[in-house]
Amino acid sequence: MTPQDYEYLRKLLKERSGLDLSADKQYLVESRLVPLARKESLAGIPELVQKMKVGAEALTAEVVEAMTTNETFFFRDKLPFDHLKEAVLPALAQARAARRSLRIWCAASSTGQEPYSIAMCLKEAGAMLAGWRTEIVATDLSLAVLEKSKAGIFSQFEVQRGLPIQMLVKYFTQNGELWQLNADIRSMVQHRQLNLLQDFSHLGTFDVIFCRNVLIYFDQDTKAKIFERISRMLEPDGVLALGAAESVVGITNAFKPYPDRRGLYRPNAAPTVVRPGIATLVPQAPRSIASAR
Repeated sequence: MTPQDYEYLRKLLKERSGLDLSADKQYLVESRLVPLARKESLAGIPELVQKMKVGAEALTAEVVEAMTTNETFFFRDKLPFDHLKEAVLPALAQARAARRSLRIWCAASSTGQEPYSIAMCLKEAGAMLAGWRTEIVATDLSLAVLEKSKAGIFSQFEVQRGLPIQMLVKYFTQNGELWQLNADIRSMVQHRQLNLLQDFSHLGTFDVIFCRNVLIYFDQDTKAKIFERISRMLEPDGVLALGAAESVVGITNAFKPYPDRRGLYRPNAAPTVVRPGIATLVPQAPRSIASAR
């Protein structure tokens, strides 16, 4: 792979997916794209790039998908799900008692372990949410992982990563070496393809947003813009959950920490964007609980 080919791929991946590759990540590109080149009967990455340049849009989409990291597992990092069960759901159940509905967005949902972990938390809430309308919207850039998520079928290895044995027995049915989530859990999750770089206001507003372990791949400016847009999609008392290694500090003032719950944030009433030497007021968009269908 020539330096020119790598620069072309870096620019394309940043424009299409937000992935911000540093100059020393050629090995990662080669490990992901050489198998794709072989599948397309191409000699290597230079030939792959050349074919993309002449307008092979389907191939370009495959390249972006191949470079997208889809690492995930059930109840990943555990703490956000403990917070959801112990603090967030009880508080929202009280605040939404008249409305009796909850909307949760799982951004970059990958193969489904995270949104289904959320769904199981809602099921485990039992009487607290009995008779409520609950909606979980799972979005991802990759159609392939969304299709896998819809099926709700996981290998023995996948169900052994983070899933408590009692939940495996309670919510899954075994079929040979595979396990399928029961239909009642699968039906709680809606799947939609979505690129976080593009407008996502059509999804409506949410009570809880899980946006974990995806923005770490974006540059600071892109992160700030996405945080600003996410803040407008949360109810004033809504909650944003980030990954264990993520924070809004130094990026945006659109959120403030949720009291005593690490990794959780609430929207500020009038967020400002953190820029070197600049603080720009971002007006809040009118809020609506209407869901996009």
